Amino acid sequence: MLLRFVSRVLLVFLAVLLPVGCSSTATTGATASTASSTATPTSASTSTVRLSQLPAEARRTVALIDRGGPFPYARDGVVFGNHEKLLPRQKRGFYHEYTVRTPGSRDRGARRIVTGQDGGIYYTDDHYKSFRTVLR
Repeated sequence: MLLRFVSRVLLVFLAVLLPVGCSSTATTGATASTASSTATPTSASTSTVRLSQLPAEARRTVALIDRGGPFPYARDGVVFGNHEKLLPRQKRGFYHEYTVRTPGSRDRGARRIVTGQDGGIYYTDDHYKSFRTVLR
């Protein structure tokens, strides 16, 4: 008797929650696919900037990268995960990030240079919210 009651309660519980879970998953899936299709630009959709137009601190960072260091920040050269998906998709370890000193900032600030194994260079001054492809 108790087993029958528990199984009926469980069935009612599942019947109530299953449609809610499915519609939530369907909505989330649709939103995720829409978001990923709009948030995955190619390198062609990234704006460009000439190296000579970057701030002096960014040009110094690129010169340090070209020389292989030494770098002033311990996190310089770490793998950049591209979690924002604003750069072309690549395998993990393809991109590396370097700090661009921000005058007056007590921490690393928001400016970074990101390099790709293909020689590509990207600049962000808003902590990965946008990137510009650097042209030499």
